[in-house]
Amino acid sequence: MTSSDRQVAVITGAARGQGRSHAVALAEAGADIIAIDRCADIDSIPYPLATEDDLAETARLVREAGGRIETAVADVRNLGDLRAAVDAGTSVFGDVDVVVANAGVVGIGLDDPLDEQVYSDIVDTNLRGVWNTIAATAPSMIRRGTGGSMILISSMQGLVGRGGDGSAATFAYAASKHGVVGLMRSAAFAYAQHNIRVNSVHPTGVATPMIFNEHMAQMFAANPEGSAMSGNLLPVPFVEALDVTNVVVFLAGEKARYITGVALPVDAGFNVL
Repeated sequence: MTSSDRQVAVITGAARGQGRSHAVALAEAGADIIAIDRCADIDSIPYPLATEDDLAETARLVREAGGRIETAVADVRNLGDLRAAVDAGTSVFGDVDVVVANAGVVGIGLDDPLDEQVYSDIVDTNLRGVWNTIAATAPSMIRRGTGGSMILISSMQGLVGRGGDGSAATFAYAASKHGVVGLMRSAAFAYAQHNIRVNSVHPTGVATPMIFNEHMAQMFAANPEGSAMSGNLLPVPFVEALDVTNVVVFLAGEKARYITGVALPVDAGFNVL
């Protein structure tokens, strides 16, 4: 195993959007990156997911930023594949310091209240996938013995109920993102003895391909006032991926060394009552 003074960061959903932004910024901050993505569509999800070409572009950008990167194609819903991806990366860079559990999907506009498949796919990706990510990385972080930071990307829909329309898709999204908070709090207790901090980040709508795609464009055109992503108090319809990344880099670093168990909004005032 190669030892290094650099941090080692595992990022899921790293092929594009927020995950790519986190990977590049953490590389600029001096981390070696283990970038994981499914790189394939899910039949029940109504927009295209990332591709292997997207993951390759993330790798190019990380290297352009002066970082080192190992990539792996793995579905966060499959613990065995995820563990294999983490093991392959740590065999090159050493054990893990930082985890960003970023992979997630949404099904806005799918209005069937009885769609079991979309419910399962959203919950399995957004909640089971986060637990799988914790399970796949915690042994490495503990083995390293120097503490670290787990950052679980939830959503404002993990703190509020606005946007629910009775559909299986929105119920699944809200339930899964609320569940991430429970995982965060439980993991914060479980790993504090190892000086591993665990926090969740809760963005409002973020200007990434999850939102900017043909399906969502049709949704916004048909109902511009009815999106679950509307309601920011500040005069911006969306935040940028970099706004979330800035919080991720902070939580990963020494300046956040005593911050754990926190659900931190990046919400442009969405949650102000």
